[in-house]
Amino acid sequence: MPFIKLTKLEQKRFGAIIICVTCAVGAWLFLALNKKYPYTVQTELLYKDEPQGKAFKALQPDTVDLKVEGTGWQLLFARLRIKPPSITVSLQKLNTRSYVVFSEQLDQVNRQLETSQKVISIKPDTLYFDFSRRTNKRVPLKLISKLTFAPQHGISQEIKLTPSYVNISGPHEELQKIHIWHTDSLKLNDIKGNVDTRINLLKNAISNVSIYPTSVGVKIPVDEFTEKTIEVPLSILNNKEYHDVKLYPKKVTITLLVALSNYAKTDDDQLKAAVDLAEWKVLGHNKLSVKITKLPEFSKLVSISPSSVDFIIEK
Repeated sequence: MPFIKLTKLEQKRFGAIIICVTCAVGAWLFLALNKKYPYTVQTELLYKDEPQGKAFKALQPDTVDLKVEGTGWQLLFARLRIKPPSITVSLQKLNTRSYVVFSEQLDQVNRQLETSQKVISIKPDTLYFDFSRRTNKRVPLKLISKLTFAPQHGISQEIKLTPSYVNISGPHEELQKIHIWHTDSLKLNDIKGNVDTRINLLKNAISNVSIYPTSVGVKIPVDEFTEKTIEVPLSILNNKEYHDVKLYPKKVTITLLVALSNYAKTDDDQLKAAVDLAEWKVLGHNKLSVKITKLPEFSKLVSISPSSVDFIIEK
């Protein structure tokens, strides 16, 4: 295929045409993208001005479609981005009726968005709510935590939450499903001493249920741990025929990790060890494994010596 050869003058003219076309397209694109265009985006609803003394439940999802007027640049680069990513709707009208109309709050909604964005309409335009009698309930709190401790340190006593219960209020049928309330996750690393802090409660996932208080105090007793060895007599489990069983040895030595603050009061009264005669009768074992049936709180088992014992049954 033959190539078209252009003179230097023709090449300059052709280059000038290309530059003019590119500038014209760029100018057209710039003007087009500066114009206003409507587009639709989905956003989350947040409620405020909730009616007092009434429990309500939205009869539709907490998301709506916004018809937004914005520039072509926004349509091109940020069609799915509304700033902020949610809108707040006033429920004040629920004091006198069971629905909220968005067209009555368009000005308020637009004040929440960027000045370059304007909400033209919201779909659905009306939100409907179901009302029921508001009741109260008291439920226990549970700490959600992820804790790591310095070497040879750990929790030495029960963790205390203040208060240990939370008051919730809302529709009776919703409260019937709630039996416990969780805190936000408490994350601490390399803990060496007692923890005394405050943490928020988990945010409410149900819009018509309120909680009080919204934060609690957390006290975590932390101590250094050390080993302690205690000799404990063995008891016998599942001796239903009341055989005369002789154990050799009759006692075992248990090594524990205990907190320094609990070292003196940790003794054989807080420990129980046993063997299960079913190992011989059912499984046919010639030795019985030692099992710990009681262990002091906040202690850790290190070893049992011996871990199994010989026995003689006299009939």
